[in-house]
Amino acid sequence: MADPAPTVLTPAEYAASVGRELGTSGWQVLDQQRIDAFAAVTGDDQWIHTDVERAARSPFATTIAHGYLTLSLLPAMVREVYQVVGLRQAVNYGLERVRFPAPVQSGSRVRAHVRLVAVEVSGDQMRAELEATVEREGGDRPVCIARTVSLLYLAEEGA
Repeated sequence: MADPAPTVLTPAEYAASVGRELGTSGWQVLDQQRIDAFAAVTGDDQWIHTDVERAARSPFATTIAHGYLTLSLLPAMVREVYQVVGLRQAVNYGLERVRFPAPVQSGSRVRAHVRLVAVEVSGDQMRAELEATVEREGGDRPVCIARTVSLLYLAEEGA
């Protein structure tokens, strides 16, 4: 079964959604190939991520995904949940807080629950804060909780 299409919101509908969960993304698989590729790109090749044999003897019994790999999936997962129409552009402004309460073992599936925390409108710009809670399938604790900040620039009238 295909994941549902993202919810489409106007800027006014988006601003009126503060305090609500906007939805849940589809599942993403964090397999060893993806973990190794992330290690190669970032240079973070710590053995707990890349050495399958050594990690098998660790408390996790397998390699685990980088926390930053999990975090880096948020833009794609959020895009699956919603989109705001009527924008010139939207940019990542940063993060307010990030935590990794539980590990993601290689081969796990993760998905994000997205909640709109705050929106401030100033002229043709909106500053939005989202809270994304990433869960691992079968896990009892979130694997990532992040509050992200984006700047959304409204399209000019008639454009």
